[in-house]
Amino acid sequence: MALATTPMPHTDEPPQPVAPRAGAVSLRIIAAALVIGFCYWAASVVMTLLLSILLAYFLDPLVEWLERFRMPRVLGSLIALGLLTGLLAFIGWLTYLRINDFVREWPKYQAPIRKVAEDIDQRLKRIERGMIDIAPAEPTVPAPELPSPPSSAVRQALLAGLGSLYNVFLAATFVPFLVFFMLASKRDLWHGTMQLFPPTERTRVKVTLEEIAIMLRGYIVGNAMVAGILVVLSSIFFWIIGLDYPLLAGLVSGFLNMVPYLGFVLSVLPPLVIGLAKFDTLWPFLWIAGVLGFFHLIAVNVLVPALVGRKVHLNALAVTVALLFWGWLWGGIGFILAIPITATVKVVCDRVDRWQPIGRWLGA
Repeated sequence: MALATTPMPHTDEPPQPVAPRAGAVSLRIIAAALVIGFCYWAASVVMTLLLSILLAYFLDPLVEWLERFRMPRVLGSLIALGLLTGLLAFIGWLTYLRINDFVREWPKYQAPIRKVAEDIDQRLKRIERGMIDIAPAEPTVPAPELPSPPSSAVRQALLAGLGSLYNVFLAATFVPFLVFFMLASKRDLWHGTMQLFPPTERTRVKVTLEEIAIMLRGYIVGNAMVAGILVVLSSIFFWIIGLDYPLLAGLVSGFLNMVPYLGFVLSVLPPLVIGLAKFDTLWPFLWIAGVLGFFHLIAVNVLVPALVGRKVHLNALAVTVALLFWGWLWGGIGFILAIPITATVKVVCDRVDRWQPIGRWLGA
């Protein structure tokens, strides 16, 4: 006797998406950890390469402009790199001369700085004695001090200094060559990069690379313009109030004013130190703090959004997190590279369908 079978009801509901397996998530976490570890242990190589890429994007318009006059790209790249090197050498030479003069007259500034430090120390001691009189502490037996080898601190300082000098030497040695090769062989590198992707994706990759180039070039040019404006305005202000070494103080203060969040505090320190040997009243120092604070507000709220913000399209939270992370990972160079790296990640995420939510979050 045959059993009757009931046909299964037909439904038009789409299949439910399958949640990603725990193994895939673990692999992604491991891959991210490996990338971060590589960036940490190979910091010198990665930072040198990224700085070279930024400079190459910055000089590429000049090379293309020279090509319009029938100049070979290799020669144009050499001329552009030579002009940039000469400009940096000239600025460094002027800065060295002013720093040398400042070091020669350092005893004149050392006495008022020592006096201010002693006054602050005496005030702190008076506050401490007052606190002891109000709430006397319970007598405690002092713990025996363990002698520490004096050579350990010196050894650590020397090792840290040697590491920093190695990074500077590595960058100064390889960056010019890397920039020259990137500029001279741009078309070959571009063609080779396109060959890494399937033909169906090359159009999207080309558009993404062009957007990254426009963004990085605009970021560098915009920051250079803002820093130049701050340096000129600060130098003129220091010259008007009669501060010693107005050009040196304006150069240092203007560039420090570009540091995110801490720029105002850092920019005030150099003119305050120089002004201790010249001003006897409080009003010049208040003028310095007030004017530099005004410059910082104008730069952050007017110049940077107009000249830089339109290129990177990052929100304040993403910028803050990027500065904290890359600054922790690479130090001062990380602060310089944090925004370009994050903005590049946003451009890539905007062009990849699966990563578009991340791009929207970075630019929200």
